Amino acid sequence: MTRKKIALIGGGQIGGVLTQLIALRELGDVVLFDILEDMPQGKTLDIAEASRVDGFDSNLQGTNSYEDIKDSDIVIITAGLPRKPGMSRDDLLVTNAKIMKSVAENVKKYAPNSFVIIISNPLDAMVTLFKKVSGFSANRVMGQAGVLDSSRFSSFIAWELGVSVKDVNAMVLGGHGDTMVPLVRYANVNGMPVMELLERKYNDAAKAKEVMNAMVERTKMAGGEVVKLLKTGSAFYSPASSAIAMAEAILGDQKRVLPVCALLEGEYNVNGYYVGVPAIIGANGVEKILEITLDDEETALFTNSVNAVKSLVEDMERLGF
Repeated sequence: MTRKKIALIGGGQIGGVLTQLIALRELGDVVLFDILEDMPQGKTLDIAEASRVDGFDSNLQGTNSYEDIKDSDIVIITAGLPRKPGMSRDDLLVTNAKIMKSVAENVKKYAPNSFVIIISNPLDAMVTLFKKVSGFSANRVMGQAGVLDSSRFSSFIAWELGVSVKDVNAMVLGGHGDTMVPLVRYANVNGMPVMELLERKYNDAAKAKEVMNAMVERTKMAGGEVVKLLKTGSAFYSPASSAIAMAEAILGDQKRVLPVCALLEGEYNVNGYYVGVPAIIGANGVEKILEITLDDEETALFTNSVNAVKSLVEDMERLGF
């Protein structure tokens, strides 16, 4: 059986981890593209030389030519300037929009039938721009954000309660920024509401709410927390791992229910914008967006997040993209 071809656009930290994860899981053959001469070639050679040790047969190729991504089945895009301390995702808009426009034109030219997962920030705007430039159908263009944000939220809950993160179910909706919406009411540990467990732990409803609010805020600022600690870059392992979960869902037709940045066409009373929502991800990409019931407070928070996305897209359009 012919292995799937996975193109990675951007050979930085995330691109390197993506290459390694794809190889280790033998999801397909990898083409790692970057504009820096020799860098992607060196990175893929280094990983490939561990193939005997790690036991994988995937072919890994580094390249500086878009022609080498020809006929890729999946394209994962990380290209763009990473955040630096004190820089918001929105500050990246102009620089990364120029990069994304070029990427979209080349993916359209060389991999016109691919499914595309975008990690580049500011995420919601970059997915919107790729869709606009490529003209790809909505089911084939999605952004990785909610999987990562939900994993962060779940991790914080697990650490607080002293339970396995495998048993924590928590979801984050909305834009990939400070207005994201961690859904407290739906968070559970194998069906047991997290708020109920927190109240039992502290025997104090007010304290439980205070602890949860702190976890919600940490989730919203989690990317910035990593940036501040690293000082010279942004998160790379967790975003890559989250994108791999999406790629696996497509390649294996897993029908995973994952929170992804998807185009809303009337769902959640939003039309024509990419926003983080739960969706069924399978062989046809974003196969179905799932609408969950939001209470008044959650609706207000989600609407605020959608408005932030709209503002970002409007700024991008005003700048000519």
